[in-house]
Amino acid sequence: MKSPLMGSLRFQFPQLGFHQNPSFSVSVNKTASLIISCGLRDGSRKPMWKSRVLSTEAIQVIHAMKLAKSDSKLDEVFHGKVCRLLKVDLLDTLTELQRQKELHLALKVFHFVRKELWYTPDLSLYCDMILLLGKKKQITMAEELFCELKKEGLEPDTRAYTEMIGAYLQGGMTEKAMETYTTMKASGCAPDKLTITILLRSLEKAGEEELAATVRKECAQFVEYPEKFLEELNQKHRKRVVDPV
Repeated sequence: MKSPLMGSLRFQFPQLGFHQNPSFSVSVNKTASLIISCGLRDGSRKPMWKSRVLSTEAIQVIHAMKLAKSDSKLDEVFHGKVCRLLKVDLLDTLTELQRQKELHLALKVFHFVRKELWYTPDLSLYCDMILLLGKKKQITMAEELFCELKKEGLEPDTRAYTEMIGAYLQGGMTEKAMETYTTMKASGCAPDKLTITILLRSLEKAGEEELAATVRKECAQFVEYPEKFLEELNQKHRKRVVDPV
């Protein structure tokens, strides 16, 4: 007679808040050894806190901050609610405020995070803030953060340089963007497809055909199958012009 332990059990949890429905399986063979497999994440996935569903506490804090109509009221929220958040909820709160483009609140939470005892310099936190500052055309503040990350012992990577280039282009500062692009290459950070895309779209839009041609020519040094990449980029650009969203 077969043992009731033989076979395979599979449990699915479809509402955990992950991008894909994870599965958890347990198999028991005749020798009663356990084989456990878990499909929650892979190597290409972003840090787990960036893909979590917001907790009730984080939602309540964001709501309270947005309702605060003065600095004194906002300070009360920080002293009474924000300081009680768990690390993961605090980081989730920062990410959500950035997504909502709440610059003032995001900056306050960003600086609050940096004062926490558990905080260690994190390049991705700086990159996310520089991205938002660029969207809001707060270029001077973006520059200050770019300098501060170096003071914390961090070295700008490809993404950090790309976000700073994007910020300059958002502010119409083409010369500064190209200077940062040059510094980026000199530092050993290779521009990626996003870097090239941001530069080409902005330079062509600004009528800087000579600079765009230079970036397009250098593309072969940094992008695999450059001709295919540039052709796809041109097709997307033409589609955007003909059928703007």
